[in-house]
Parts: sequence; C-alpha cells; structure tokens
Amino acid sequence: MDMITIESLKEELLKENQAFRELAVQHQNYEKRLSELAGLTYPNDEELLEESVLKKKKLAVKDEMYAIMQQYSSAH
Repeated sequence: MDMITIESLKEELLKENQAFRELAVQHQNYEKRLSELAGLTYPNDEELLEESVLKKKKLAVKDEMYAIMQQYSSAH
C-alpha cells in the first residue's frame, strides 16, 4: 500500500470502526506521554521503566491498528 492509500484507509476506519478509533486514541496518549518523558533532563528509574513499557505498548497498539487495516482492505 502506498502512503495515500494508507492515510485514506486510516481516515475511513477512524470514521467507521470504533475499535480502530479507540486504538488510535490510545496510541496518541502513549505518544504524548513518551514525548513528556523524552523531555526530562534526568529521568529516574521509574520514568525510564515507564518509557520502555510505553514504547512496547505503543508498538502493540500500532500492530493491532495495522491488523485491522489489513482485514478491512482485504474485505473491501
């Protein structure tokens, strides 16, 4: 899929698919928190651990979103 197709598919799923919307919001929340953590000059051990966990969760959510996109594009 090219970028235009991917973006239009994301837009369509955001409008039509509640699960995809929820995953997108979750992905944005993880990204926001990761940006906050990246801005810390001297993160403590808890913050470093949180960053690592959030990166894994964000990737898992992204994988779920792409799985939904694959299913949707195969069905249409």
